Amino acid sequence: MTEFEKMEQGLNFDPCDEDILRQQRVLQDKLWVFNQLKPSDIAEKEAYMKENFAACGEDCYIELPFHANWGGSHVHFGDGVYANSNLTLVDDGHIYVGNRVMFGPNVTVATANHPLEPDLRRQGLQYNRDVTIGENTWLGAGVIVVPGVTIGKNTVIGAGSVVTKDIPDNVLAVGVPARVIREIPTEKD
Repeated sequence: MTEFEKMEQGLNFDPCDEDILRQQRVLQDKLWVFNQLKPSDIAEKEAYMKENFAACGEDCYIELPFHANWGGSHVHFGDGVYANSNLTLVDDGHIYVGNRVMFGPNVTVATANHPLEPDLRRQGLQYNRDVTIGENTWLGAGVIVVPGVTIGKNTVIGAGSVVTKDIPDNVLAVGVPARVIREIPTEKD
């Protein structure tokens, strides 16, 4: 099994494998060009997302700069996603983002992790856990989402929070680590 196949399956793999680095460099070069676009280059921004993301719905917008280990190639955006500046998507694993999700400035969503075992870390190994963010969710400024987390729909994550475990639908969660502090009423309530 290749290191890339291990990466795709969430197994421990060597992120410095030459085949992985070769693929990643091509995507990083495209991302560098993307980050040179002017704010008025809306069509070019949209074209980049459509061509380089795993999926990108309609009416998505990213304020630059944007950072992604794989240039967004493991990112799945629904429709109407808005990302403020300095969004960092550590997309070694897949990141699924629902319709109408909003990212505040300086948000980080990570899928890459390193083993707890010292011998495996000494070898430089890594593994990935996908992240899912439900539709109509807002991640405030400076939020960090760690690998393997699912955030429900219609949820708000308060600025500066660190999401270390799953968060349900229709709640406000804040803090380090983020914890649910109240439910958010829906139109049905």
